[in-house]
Amino acid sequence: MAVTYSQTIDLGTKAPAFDLPAANPPKDAPNRTRYRLSDFDDARALVVVFMCNHCPYVLHIEDELLRVARAYQPKGVAFVGINANDPEQYPDDSFEKMAERAAAKDYPFPYLFDATQEVAKAYGATCTPDLYVFDRERRLVYHGRFDATRPRSGQKPDGRDLRRVLDELLTTGKVTTEQYPSMGCNIKWKPGNEPAYFG
Repeated sequence: MAVTYSQTIDLGTKAPAFDLPAANPPKDAPNRTRYRLSDFDDARALVVVFMCNHCPYVLHIEDELLRVARAYQPKGVAFVGINANDPEQYPDDSFEKMAERAAAKDYPFPYLFDATQEVAKAYGATCTPDLYVFDRERRLVYHGRFDATRPRSGQKPDGRDLRRVLDELLTTGKVTTEQYPSMGCNIKWKPGNEPAYFG
């Protein structure tokens, strides 16, 4: 299982805009098909997670990530999952399979498909999962791991790092927690579409 680490992104970086289709329209708006960054303007914080269906690192944290999202959404934190993997190479990460996964797990946040991979490039994403936390002004305050656990480690994920960041951000408006890079499978770039920063 090859490991890729998230790259360093300058804190304070503004969240890049996106406009992407959702594999899981919300129950109260079943005809909603797309989400934009501006749709989360009212949130006190925004967590963006580059993820997918098949990566063992994502599967390892998935249930706990959903628990964290459900715990912090009532506190004003918005969550967005984005899949940028090439479905031609990895059919399990197709839009249809995303919809199936989101429904089976009852995802509490939009699961978006970055078909062109341009949003992943704009964020500087490299791996799955790759987590970003933005403050109310949508400035980057955290880019790092979910917690210290890993697949096949025998440890259950607890989301400790992300929980600590969100608690501090909501309480003080700042994040002073030490940041460790996330790690996981590399984003599956389309042939010839690999960003300059990759590899």
